[in-house]
Amino acid sequence: VQLQASGGGLVQAGGSLRLSCAASLRTFSNYDMGWFRQTPGKEREFVGGITSEGELYYADSVKGRFTISRDNPKKTVYLRMNSLKPEDTAAYYCAAAWWTRIKNIDSLREEDEYEYWGQGTQVTVSS
Repeated sequence: VQLQASGGGLVQAGGSLRLSCAASLRTFSNYDMGWFRQTPGKEREFVGGITSEGELYYADSVKGRFTISRDNPKKTVYLRMNSLKPEDTAAYYCAAAWWTRIKNIDSLREEDEYEYWGQGTQVTVSS
């Protein structure tokens, strides 16, 4: 199983980026998907997630600026990031969890529930 994250790069504050995460999961539509980020020396942080049924959940720090969506036929989940801030600079990771592992929407933020992780894509926001 592979999760391939892409779309990172260097952007000025206030700009936008869209990250993609392509999954080789046979039954992608049955997986809840999450986005996390990490900066050097810090713990990995939940960004947001989308359930297999399309329910969305975001961290407060990105609510209103970031949008997650999924395209099941393409087996891809997206993270649209608007109004980027320097503090959004991080390596961004996507992750997948079989839908029965996530018991409620809040559980999307629990790293231990995810079975598969992508390799990360770097986002750098300059001030």
